[in-house]
Amino acid sequence: MAGRTGQQLTGERDLARLLASMAPVLDDARHAIRAMAAGESPSSEVFALICEAEGWTIILPDPEGDWARISLSVHSDLAAVGLTAAISGALAAAGIAANVVAGLNHDHILVPWARRQEALDILGSLGDDA
Repeated sequence: MAGRTGQQLTGERDLARLLASMAPVLDDARHAIRAMAAGESPSSEVFALICEAEGWTIILPDPEGDWARISLSVHSDLAAVGLTAAISGALAAAGIAANVVAGLNHDHILVPWARRQEALDILGSLGDDA
């Protein structure tokens, strides 16, 4: 897979290695997931913008936000199979909502702020069995 500059953008594809080396990191900031208001311009603090038929969704740091962002340090390949299922399955088993956003290099999981440490612990333990 090549980027716009032609550089190779490959990462880890093996699920066992991904789980063993994902090293989840909890961002200190609360995050909000909301519709972008008409005429609103995204600030430099925006984490993600998603275009849907109904309009733009914006994810950004917000002191009033209900979500915590956990980023996986491992460089995962977009073609890797099973990582999202393993993460969301483990969090679902604990009753924790998980909203996954994948970038070219890393996966990011948005979880309820009140359960962020529990989610971090669960994700950190996934590699123990890999």
